[in-house]
Amino acid sequence: MSLDVKIDGNEVYCIIEGRLDTAAAVQFSQEMTPLLDNADKTIVLDCASLEFISSSGLRHFLTLRKMTLAKGGKVVIKNVNDDIKQVFTITGFNTLFEFC
Repeated sequence: MSLDVKIDGNEVYCIIEGRLDTAAAVQFSQEMTPLLDNADKTIVLDCASLEFISSSGLRHFLTLRKMTLAKGGKVVIKNVNDDIKQVFTITGFNTLFEFC
């Protein structure tokens, strides 16, 4: 799992690659600091290269959402494949995030 974060004005663009499983969730937690530091902005999570997400990964997405709501920002998720979109739908997380 890897993150590539770019900050451009009022938008933070993050490309997530690989598997966001339980083992990678610890690494994701450490690498998402720039996202949390910019929670007052629009954070775009590009999931085109995200292969899998576990409940641990979903928890980190939820943490990021809570932080952005508290600071006036928002999270937008884009390029989600059908399998990952189904995970969001089954868990009800599809109603918590904006998808494009």
